[in-house]
This record gives sequence, C-alpha cells and structure tokens, in this order.
Amino acid sequence: MMFNLQDYETVDERIHKFWKEYPDGRIETELIEASNTRYIVIAKLYKTEADTKPAATGLASETITEKGVNSNFALENCESSAIGRASANLGFSAKGKRGSREEMAKVNEWEKREEQRRYSRAGTRAAAVEDALRASFQVENKQDDPQQWSIADAVNAVGAKPKEPPLCENGMILKEGVAKSGKPYYGYVCGCGKPKDEQCNPKWAKITAQGNWYFEGGE
Repeated sequence: MMFNLQDYETVDERIHKFWKEYPDGRIETELIEASNTRYIVIAKLYKTEADTKPAATGLASETITEKGVNSNFALENCESSAIGRASANLGFSAKGKRGSREEMAKVNEWEKREEQRRYSRAGTRAAAVEDALRASFQVENKQDDPQQWSIADAVNAVGAKPKEPPLCENGMILKEGVAKSGKPYYGYVCGCGKPKDEQCNPKWAKITAQGNWYFEGGE
C-alpha cells in the first residue's frame, strides 16, 4: 500500500507551526546512540525557555547505508525524524497522519523495494505462500540450518510437480505443503490404513536447482 505523500506534512512545516505557537519555546536534540550501523536521536520540545520538563519528546533511528541519502546524511535525517515525531506528540499533525512526509516517503520506498523483490504476482495464492515464507525466514536463523532454502528456492518449487506419481499396491495418498522450516514438500504416503509399521515406506520427491520435483530412480 503506497501512501499519498501530499496528505502528510513535512518536518519543516511542523517546526514552523511550533515556533508560531510557542515563540519563546525551544527545541533540543540529543544523540543517544551512534554506531557503525545506526543512529538514535531524541528530540525534546519546550513551550517556554524557562520550562524544565519538555512538553513532548520524540525518538527516531536511522540505519547507515552504503548507498543513497543515508550513506552520508543518516544522522541529519535521524534528527529531523525525531523532531517530527516530537511535533506530532505535541499535536502538530493532522488526525490519523502522525507520520511526517519524510517518514512516509521511507515507508513508500520500503514497500517499493519489497514489491520489486516479490517473485509472485500480488494477490495470488503463490504470493500468499511467499509472504508466509518471508515471515518464517525472518524468525529462523539460517546459520543454524544449512539446508534452509532461500525464498527464491521455495517459490520456484511451488507448482513444479513430477509428471508421474510412484505406484504402490496399497494405494498412495498425496501430501504436499510447506513445512515449519519453510521448505515445500511433495510426496506420497501409504493409504492402506494399517498400523504405521505395516505400511509401505513414504516416497518423498526431491527438487532440482531449477525448482523441479523428481523421485529418485526417475529422470
């Protein structure tokens, strides 16, 4: 969902509103975290110069990137965002529009990048599976599971099925889906209804690098 940036005020517009409403006030910012990867800034707004406690505060963080504006101006952007948040907390924002135009532009950019990374068309069942896989991969640590597939591996596997299922004298039941680990699975289990130790062995398909399922012994 892309936001209409014209519905949101800029931080500069909020600052001008603040000075018009509180000409004797003051704005203070403080860098509370600085590392090689990010900044965190807190902004404090005072209605008068004599106030000892701020009327509103706002926190913001910015990630330092290799490219783009935040490669050189992450700290400046962080300070502006903090002031924008504090201004919103003091009431200088339209109802339902607490985010500043700068903040919503970042949200739009993030949405755009996510859409470009999508392998499946938005609104399709494959896209829903992809979203579930993304959520799963964000939680799990790939280093703990070297067999963990990438999202591309999993998405490429969806819909690619063997041409011929394996045969079994008892009849086989198709099982397919996505495991908790995020891997899709496809195969057949015995359908005889007998105790498990009397059933035929399940036959699980494997997958090629191109995302095609196959059973061992087949092409």
